[in-house]
Amino acid sequence: MNGIHDLGGMDGFGRVVVEAAEPVFHQPWERRVFGMLAAVAFTRLTSAHGYRHAVERMDPEHYLRAPYYERMMTGLATLLVERGKLDRATLDARVPGGFPLAQPAHPNATSDAEEIVADTRTSEASPRFRVGDTVRVRDVQPRGHTRCPRYVRGHRGVVVRIDRPFTLPDLAAHTDRDHREPTYGVRFSATELWSASAATRDAVYVDLWESYLEATR
Repeated sequence: MNGIHDLGGMDGFGRVVVEAAEPVFHQPWERRVFGMLAAVAFTRLTSAHGYRHAVERMDPEHYLRAPYYERMMTGLATLLVERGKLDRATLDARVPGGFPLAQPAHPNATSDAEEIVADTRTSEASPRFRVGDTVRVRDVQPRGHTRCPRYVRGHRGVVVRIDRPFTLPDLAAHTDRDHREPTYGVRFSATELWSASAATRDAVYVDLWESYLEATR
């Protein structure tokens, strides 16, 4: 799912304001929201990936102006309503104008995730790539959750590290499947990502799941 929440960030929003001696919680309600999320996590009502996708589905304008714990509250409330644990009318009755839940997931989000796994035929036990291999990040535009930054899609890099298998977020956000596959540390030259405007000696290292990668010819 492409949008303002992209893992690689987006520019054009001005300077990041850093609050000196910022407290963990500014208001008592923020502490309660954090506690509620922790409690729901123990019920296994959803995964961390499903929660992240609920936050991603917020209306972009709301997402940009909402502080951290308001995003947390919106994502949590959205999941509780979608799982039938909370009534939407109950929320709306407490908020003038209605409670702003996140938008529904795209109907093709699950099939997109299943397709990327089927295309790569990944295996937890046998990594497809080795250290030193040149790989390309698949230039896909999923309509559901992903942890593949847009700025590396379609670009080539070199595998510098093979890590242990880990749950693929794209599938876990939309299904109960715990599909585990190898993850890799991939080095991208700055010029590969940003052409001649970048310093030739600079590089960016990104951790990526095997389903995000393809062999180069």
